[in-house]
Amino acid sequence: MKVNWNSKYTTISVYSFLVVCASVIFYLIASEISSFQIKVGESVATFMPFIIGFIMAYLFNFILKFYENNMLKLDFFNKKSHKFKRAIGLLLTYATVALLVFLFFNFVFPQLLSSIMGLVNDIPSYVSQATDLVNDFNDKYEIQEEYYNLLLERWNTYKDSIIKFATNLIPVLGNFVKNTLSYVWNIVIGLIVSIYLLIDKERFFGMIKKINRATFSEGTANRLAELTSRSNYIFGRFLSGKILDSFIIGVLTFVVITIFKMPYTILISFIVGITNIIPFFGPFIGAIPSAIIILFVSPIKALWFIVIILIIQQIDGNIIGPKILGDSLGISAFWILFSLLVSGKIFGFIGLVIGVPLFVLIYSIVKDIVENRLKKKNLPYETDDYM
Repeated sequence: MKVNWNSKYTTISVYSFLVVCASVIFYLIASEISSFQIKVGESVATFMPFIIGFIMAYLFNFILKFYENNMLKLDFFNKKSHKFKRAIGLLLTYATVALLVFLFFNFVFPQLLSSIMGLVNDIPSYVSQATDLVNDFNDKYEIQEEYYNLLLERWNTYKDSIIKFATNLIPVLGNFVKNTLSYVWNIVIGLIVSIYLLIDKERFFGMIKKINRATFSEGTANRLAELTSRSNYIFGRFLSGKILDSFIIGVLTFVVITIFKMPYTILISFIVGITNIIPFFGPFIGAIPSAIIILFVSPIKALWFIVIILIIQQIDGNIIGPKILGDSLGISAFWILFSLLVSGKIFGFIGLVIGVPLFVLIYSIVKDIVENRLKKKNLPYETDDYM
């Protein structure tokens, strides 16, 4: 019997069947959530080299495009074949990455490790000095006993937390290094995968477009291609810009706090640079622990550090950031805050990094849908018209 797929009841039956199947699958997953998580973890572990390789290829592609759009546009290279130029571009790209890794592990990492070890060794003496300061303050101003006991109780709680943190810091770093070394094989395989992806990236893009065209209608295929291009533009511009911006801020912080003879310059500059990748909250996340570290050594220097960070962040927010990122976000501070809170809660630190560009993408899609519906109704689509 021939099925009339255009029939109203056939469509309802198919949708009902799909809803029942989805409900059964959801129930099975929910009832066996532990087993499901294990299976997902095993699947992710299996594909981890390819995931790492894809991430590497995506990030390294910015360097490759820089060389191909600048150095490899010279007359000498214009006469060469595409394969030759791609080979030279890849050689320069991975040489640049290798140089950056070498510089980090040869100059930054030893200083970073030395600063951390020095901080851990010095924390007990800092805590002892702070305890003496509390006692001297009480002797000098004769605080009432109930307030002094409350102050002492609070300080003992903080003291225990600080000592516990210092005690656990080295094992935590050891576990981090151990886990990183356990991923060495995946990183090596991922590096090879990234090379193959970048060698033939145009062919891979062509294959994806081919499958897209074959699977969907022309309108849907064009829409998916446009959304893919938009996603690449938003994430690419944001991540590359933020990494460059954070590197500049880290170096600038190092130079300034070195001039002011702050303690633990490498460690603090590294913290400020890494956390600066996080929009909105990043400067505060990096500045607060750094100020506390300096506070143990000198309260005056900690105060100066806060002033320095405020000035640097003003320079970043008004000069460096706009020059590098431009208006790549295009959303208000409220939505930035909203996206960071939600994505950070769901995905942790990774969510704090990718949450904003992900929300910008979703926001742009919803905006397109709303504006297209308003245009079809011959209604104004600018938000100002509804204020």
